[in-house]
Amino acid sequence: MADRPFLYPNVTSVPGSRIEGEKLEKKKPEGVKSDFDHVMDSTLEVRDQTRNPSVGKADGKGGIEALDHTGGLKKDLGAIKQPLKFSAHASQRLSERKIQLDPSTMAKVTDAVDKAEAKGIEDTLVLTGDAALIVNVKNRTVITAMDKQSLNGNVFTNIDGAVIV
Repeated sequence: MADRPFLYPNVTSVPGSRIEGEKLEKKKPEGVKSDFDHVMDSTLEVRDQTRNPSVGKADGKGGIEALDHTGGLKKDLGAIKQPLKFSAHASQRLSERKIQLDPSTMAKVTDAVDKAEAKGIEDTLVLTGDAALIVNVKNRTVITAMDKQSLNGNVFTNIDGAVIV
């Protein structure tokens, strides 16, 4: 250690003490994809669908217009939107408070999140007939949920908008 009189803090090894080119890598089994790989693949698929003219033509609103077999435009397939996710906390609250979100209510909540996104809202309160949901718009994730009976007297913080459905 005479040639290295001091150690560097927050370094796991002394520089120059490893064989050149040696790396510590965690090897994953062949054919197994990480969460990152799945997200990357789906993002690339969406990008390719919106950019590849043989697949469809972007309509400028996030949707895709399909091409029929003659090369003419068929119809707008709608905006490519990620479905809403529920955090572990929100799932727990829905279960504890026996809040049921039927498909029509979920469609209304999804539409409310789309409207909030169009207005530039980051975290929104979505009020339905039976519940209140706090949703992170960017991540499209329901953060927490409260039933109708528990709403009275509550103060909602860390939101920058509300949508009533």
